[in-house]
Amino acid sequence: MATRVAFENTGEIGVFAALTNGYCLTGINRSENFYSVFEAELSAHIPVIHATVAGCRFVGRTTVGNRRGLLVPNTTTDQELAHLRNSLPDSVVVQRVEERLSALGNIVCCNDHVALVHPDIDRETEDVISDVLGVEVFRQIVGGQALVGSYCKFSNQGGMVHPRTTVEDIEELSSLLQVPLVAGTVNRGSDVLGGG
Repeated sequence: MATRVAFENTGEIGVFAALTNGYCLTGINRSENFYSVFEAELSAHIPVIHATVAGCRFVGRTTVGNRRGLLVPNTTTDQELAHLRNSLPDSVVVQRVEERLSALGNIVCCNDHVALVHPDIDRETEDVISDVLGVEVFRQIVGGQALVGSYCKFSNQGGMVHPRTTVEDIEELSSLLQVPLVAGTVNRGSDVLGGG
């Protein structure tokens, strides 16, 4: 079942929410409508958590995670980090990352097994991603775009890539990720898949 939701009149919900198989983060909104949609659909299965990162509401673009862990940028305050650790299940490791490319949701795309990362991330960040999220990490460009978290989205079951990704690249990525992939857009034609 599909449910329509907007964050303060924008359909770019991936900017303001982060969803994994183990939890959901939502940015704090002026009204409870955005949070309540996620809570109504998901709270029987996984925790749905109000959060900010560095005092900002765009938790979907600044964080990356899976059922094993959550990575947040070094701009995350101690109070925000404590809130996340206290709200998430004990099995989820929350780790602050020292990375100059701090919008982690834009530079990393992952599921519970594999992560694609921006070609220019620090080697230490790559190691943290592998250790905390328990995934195999590949430096990759998708559809000519280095911001793999913005232009590619996949789960343990399948995924979508930038519409200009070639058939050969889709087949190669699908083999690498071990999930079926399609090229497409979200929100009536946007190629920024991470936003939708």
